[in-house]
Order: sequence, then structure tokens, then C-alpha cells
Amino acid sequence: MSEVRLSPALYACLSRHSPVNTHGPRASVPGELKLEGALLLRRSVLLCMLLGFIVLGGTGCQGPSPVERPKELRTPTIRKEPAHIATRTFDPANPPADMPPLASGGEIAQCESDFGANANVGGQAQRTDPTHAVITIKQISVTLQLNVTIWVPADVSQRVIDHEQGHRQISEYYYQTADKLATQIAANYMGKQVSITGADLDAEFHKALQSIGAEITEEYEKELNPNPTQLLYDSITDHSRNDVAVQDAVDHAVKNVAVEFSQPAG
Repeated sequence: MSEVRLSPALYACLSRHSPVNTHGPRASVPGELKLEGALLLRRSVLLCMLLGFIVLGGTGCQGPSPVERPKELRTPTIRKEPAHIATRTFDPANPPADMPPLASGGEIAQCESDFGANANVGGQAQRTDPTHAVITIKQISVTLQLNVTIWVPADVSQRVIDHEQGHRQISEYYYQTADKLATQIAANYMGKQVSITGADLDAEFHKALQSIGAEITEEYEKELNPNPTQLLYDSITDHSRNDVAVQDAVDHAVKNVAVEFSQPAG
């Protein structure tokens, strides 16, 4: 339930001008004081109404209503860092320890894309009793990253390199609008209220904010999901084994993945 408060300026105005003083040096003049008092009253009421309109933001005489959240609360801060692209060669007989295993099916190279997201959440807690409080989310900032590493053998053919570059293009395509996706997801949490309970409310407060940040990151990763497009690209090119042009395969996979490929998110 919202609480409607009378603005201090309006309250002072009403206290200062009501009621109108009808006693003074000219009180003996019939009718004149009454008119003067009416004019003073009209000016006072008009002044009060004007001050009330300015201070209360034009709410007029409407009854209690939910307080609209300021615009800034509905706009999370998103920072998208430039994509980092690297190419590393390796010896198939002795691959480096930090290299992920090659996919099955005779793969000799691979493109590893890591879409990172870090969500920081800030809020305000209203304590209702010593062990209960309600958190209102006030601030959200999300940092996005894309790290792409292309792993190829030292003696690999140009066709294989070009194929892996196609995977890189698909990852960058999804990253182009990743900030818009993150904004949409984070905006749904702005102003959200969460109840917490515990003997140590400070600890529960920070735990709840961390949990919400993890939810935002998880939802971002789930909805971004370039994997179906990457798999369709591999299907079109037969993993670089056919003569389909890389750019044609990339364009086709991006435009037609929703029609030609379906895979449960996860």
C-alpha cells in the first residue's frame, strides 16, 4: 500500500493562509473587508494549489496510487567489452593442457567461443522485524565479454582455417546484439522485491543479491545460445569437407537456423 504525504511546502502554505484574518484597521468599513478577505483567500488557495502542483509533480486531487519508479531504475547499465580473438597452433601428438578436447567425428581443429557475463546487483533492504526484511533491487550493471580461440594444427590447410573463421563470424554475429539482450533481461529485475529471513540479515542481503546476479547471468547465457547456428553451419559445410563457400554457409545458417534446426536449450 502506498503512502501519500503532504508536501512540506503545501502544508506550510495552508497553515500560513487559513483562515483569513478578518480583523484589522479597516474592519469598520462595511463590505470592504469581506471582499478583501475573499480576494486574499482566493490568492492563497491559488498559491497553495500552484505550490502543490509543482512539489507533488502534478498529481492533482487524485487518490492514493502506486509511486511510479524513476526512469533510471528501469535502465540497467550494460558494458560490452570488445571481442578478443586469438589463433593458436598446436601439435596433435602433444596438445597443450589448456586446449579443450577436439569434437568427435574426425575434427582436426576447432573454434572455442566463451561468452562471459558478470552481473552486479545493488538493492535497498527494508527491515520489517529483527529477522525479516524486503529487498528492492535498485541497480544492476552487467559486463559482457567474448573470447574466441581458434585451435589449428601447425600444418593445417587454408580451407580448415577458413572454416574455423566461419565459426568465429557466427559468434561475433551473436555478440553484436548481446548488450540488447542483456538489457532486456536485467530490466525485468529492476524494482523487483525479494523477501529475506534470517538471524543475520546483512549476510542474507548479500546472498540474495548474489543469487539474483547469478540468475541474470544464467538467463543471458540460455537465451544467447549460438550453438544451434554453429551446428547448422557444420552441417552445411560438412565440417569443411565440401566446397560450400564459408560466407554463404554462415549467412544461410544465421538466417535459417530457426527453420532448419531445432535443439533444446541447455
